[in-house]
Amino acid sequence: MRIKAINPNTTLEMTENIGHQVRRYTSDDVEVEAVSPERGPISIESYYDDFLAVPGVLEEIIDDEAEFDAFINSCWGDPGIDACREVTEKPVVGIAEASMYVANMLGAQFSVATILPRARDFIEDRVRTTGLWGQCASVRCTDLTVVETEETRDAATEALYDAAKRAVEEDGAEAICLGCAGMGGLDEPLEERLPVPVIDSVAAAGVITEGMVRLGKATSKVMTYKQPEPKEQTGYPQKFHFDADAGDD
Repeated sequence: MRIKAINPNTTLEMTENIGHQVRRYTSDDVEVEAVSPERGPISIESYYDDFLAVPGVLEEIIDDEAEFDAFINSCWGDPGIDACREVTEKPVVGIAEASMYVANMLGAQFSVATILPRARDFIEDRVRTTGLWGQCASVRCTDLTVVETEETRDAATEALYDAAKRAVEEDGAEAICLGCAGMGGLDEPLEERLPVPVIDSVAAAGVITEGMVRLGKATSKVMTYKQPEPKEQTGYPQKFHFDADAGDD
């Protein structure tokens, strides 16, 4: 089994950590390749960053669609996740939805501990889109940038602990989702200090992605995630143009 974990930003240290976390939680016979697109923002902290990242993520799937059994969209905003599912029949798992699905099975209410306050609406949008807003006790922001979650691990742990503690004590959270791929591996020190399960979003995505492949499931192509219709495009390379007959039975 081969899984491609795509870090939608271009911070390579984070990409390496994403690969490490996916390998750590998947079986020995699973080959994991972690990559960043050739183009895109160094971090994703806004809607603008999110949209800039999407073409690079799509390119990583289109270029290697035949070489992998599944793909992981490794940013908590799951940028372009629906478009990703249109360009492949292979499973595409977002780390945000994966972490929320796991948290939802471990507690009646979960909270997301995440990055800068400006990202709150962006994060809340993802919770709503995933369909779990009713189970979300809160989104608790810190003063951390995405890059700081990777580069200042001790400080990041303390900031997340404070946010998660308040979520449990004040909001009624029974599980915590770590709302950034750069927080991979911080679930363990946090869980030692908190009375609730803490979900590493990248690890959750790795486990779920492997499970989907072992179940032999593919992305539904009956309606919403059908291959994009061929149409005239301007300024995009040929790889983004779809053949009218491709994918037909």
